Amino acid sequence: MSDAAPAPLVPDVHAIPRRQPVEGKVNLVGLTRAALREALIAAGTPEKQAKMRVGQVWQWIYHWGVRDFDAMTNLAKDYRRLLADNFTIALPEVVTRQLSADGTRKYLVRIAGGHEVEVVYIPEEGRGTLCVSSQVGCTLTCSFCHTGTQKLVRNLTPAEIVGQVMLARDDLDEWPAPGTGTGEDGPRLVSNIVLMGMGEPLYNFDNVRDAMNIVMDGEGIALGRRRITLSTSGVVPEIARTATEIGCQLAISFHATTDEVRDILVPINKRWNIATLLDALKAYPGLSNSERITFEYVMLDGINDTKEDAHRLVKLLEGIPAKVNLIPFNEWPGAPYKRSSGNRIHAFADIIYKAGYASPIRTPRGEDIMAACGQLKSATERARKSRAQIAAETGQ
Repeated sequence: MSDAAPAPLVPDVHAIPRRQPVEGKVNLVGLTRAALREALIAAGTPEKQAKMRVGQVWQWIYHWGVRDFDAMTNLAKDYRRLLADNFTIALPEVVTRQLSADGTRKYLVRIAGGHEVEVVYIPEEGRGTLCVSSQVGCTLTCSFCHTGTQKLVRNLTPAEIVGQVMLARDDLDEWPAPGTGTGEDGPRLVSNIVLMGMGEPLYNFDNVRDAMNIVMDGEGIALGRRRITLSTSGVVPEIARTATEIGCQLAISFHATTDEVRDILVPINKRWNIATLLDALKAYPGLSNSERITFEYVMLDGINDTKEDAHRLVKLLEGIPAKVNLIPFNEWPGAPYKRSSGNRIHAFADIIYKAGYASPIRTPRGEDIMAACGQLKSATERARKSRAQIAAETGQ
């Protein structure tokens, strides 16, 4: 890493309390490099020094995980004082942390305004995936998804999105030790990010883009673009921008092979139907066999899991470098569907595979703490509602 801060002076960041935003002070977390430069200049940093100062502060925050300006030891004391007087380094608050029997961790996180979202860390052999939320609630009302029963409250800011990654690194104690490099040379318990938590990322495009560009920056958290996957239900006008402005991997929450069924499962289909969505995907910039689109397909008993569905899906995928991620339905209180049988899921996967597409069956993780795919929902809201109320919301 170029111009790195003196490694032996890196403090124990976990000895520093996680700061909450201070009224009147600008939170540096979530600012792009350009915005950080402007903020430092506005606070009194000479313009000639601004580029250097941005690099130094950026590395302290995003590479070393430091939250205390006094610990930024390659900055003069008076400049550290200037930073402390004008800025804060604040993350969302972890309200609760649940640990599944399979090692999955779920965090209930409180953000500005007292709102809450959930974040999930899934450890696997040789990697660890963090499932990040982009909105409080969701506007899409997908009928199989627990989060879809919670109304949209607001978009998350870049600070709140990046903050989810940072608080997970705190909990996993994976900020670099002195002398450790960035990128692939650094600790990588959080090796992958999926924007598959609460919300539709492409309805919060600008904030998601800025947050992911911060995460991908090589002098900070330094996750490569191919280690980040954005999942959308099909917000067609923003799909091409995902490739050009973020460059991450793309996943489509697909789940049906006819408009009639997808209109029910994924109601956004009424606005942008299957044909319109597939046309946008065929034109996706940079699409190739090494840059495939993932089609997520939840397996619902008697709804979308027949052999005919599998053959229709193969036909729909023609001309799109793709893989199909089959997801056994994860039930939640009041859910209107049941999981397809193992035999039916494997038969479906076999048809997809024989047609030349990878068709892995996702192993459900964190079900005992309601952390599996489609189960995320504010724990506090869940606690306020009875099973009957949740069932009534889903039409059961």
